[in-house]
Amino acid sequence: MLGIFMLTNISCTSEFNDTPANIDLSHKKEESYIPKLEHPGILHTSESIEHMRTIAKRADSNTPAYQAYLKFKNDSRSQSNYTIRGPFEIIARDGDYAYTKNSFESDFAAAHMNALMWAIDQDEAHAQKSLEILLAYANKLKSVAPSNDAPLLAGFEAFRITFALEILKHTYGKITKDDSDKIDNMLKTVFMPVIENFYNTAPYTNGNWGLVITRAYISMAILWDDTDMYKKAVETLLQGNDNGTIPNYINQEGQCQESGRDQAHAQLGIGVLGSICEIAYKQGNDLYGVLENRLLKGYEYTAKYNLGYDDLPFVTWKDVTGKYSNWKSISDLYRGEFRSIYALAYNHYVTRKGLEMPFTAKVLEKHPTGKYDGDGIDYDVFQFCDENN
Repeated sequence: MLGIFMLTNISCTSEFNDTPANIDLSHKKEESYIPKLEHPGILHTSESIEHMRTIAKRADSNTPAYQAYLKFKNDSRSQSNYTIRGPFEIIARDGDYAYTKNSFESDFAAAHMNALMWAIDQDEAHAQKSLEILLAYANKLKSVAPSNDAPLLAGFEAFRITFALEILKHTYGKITKDDSDKIDNMLKTVFMPVIENFYNTAPYTNGNWGLVITRAYISMAILWDDTDMYKKAVETLLQGNDNGTIPNYINQEGQCQESGRDQAHAQLGIGVLGSICEIAYKQGNDLYGVLENRLLKGYEYTAKYNLGYDDLPFVTWKDVTGKYSNWKSISDLYRGEFRSIYALAYNHYVTRKGLEMPFTAKVLEKHPTGKYDGDGIDYDVFQFCDENN
């Protein structure tokens, strides 16, 4: 078991070192990021899917990738006999319709996970289950209730729906245009208005919200071959007025906007940002390298602290909302609970690019598959998604 020794963190009060206003991103304008619009192309391409199939067929129980695959495969929501718990006309994470939360989250997770199982195992029952769930909601769901958590719901679930539809549209020949149009319409009429409203509202949330929203938005851009949407997602990520941007979420030392809040949210933030960068990389754009590999620094800072080190710099500052980030030290809440987010970044920076991530490497050595319980941090930034690809 990893030993944790609590010492006083190095702390000072200052700005967060940089903001979009004083960073030179002139060489990284959104106009430079044109997607290939390869399909499938949301986290996975035909090449990476084939690589995953090879891992599954090889069945080497000594490898972390296969161990992670087995955890994913054995999840109840990855089963082709999954029993749908909805659908509902109105869904919400909080408020009057909060009773729908566990059910719709489970259902959309099952659509997502069965689509990926279909791509890997080629058992048509998985494709049929994913499509069954998506169509059930497309035929009934009318709205996301206007509540506090509505944008976060829209970001999480729109991504899962979009991921599943992208896989089915481009790998499963039995999905019809009518099927696809119904699901597209659900995304456009139920989820997109909530997402657009978030973008058009003054910033008011911690950064993981904006990152979750942008991941859904860039994914839908790929699904719909919408280059303008894609550019908007990149512009937001590079220079948006929100905590959920690369410069506002991770500073030059690797400290995350939510490092002082708790380690679960910090890992959620960098994990979602990592998946956005991977989506863009699959489309021919390197967001991983923005601001001298800023995401790498975020991973290393977070990995080091959660491994038990206390010699990390920490600054207190006012975030873009003026409400958060007034924490005085790194939070030890959920410290050492490693999520399954680390292999994705390590694969890019070390395997692809030959850079060093010593603390991330230690995390993967000690906790090769991370904590997997199928929650939003794990199954949609799942380390099995790519290895050496």
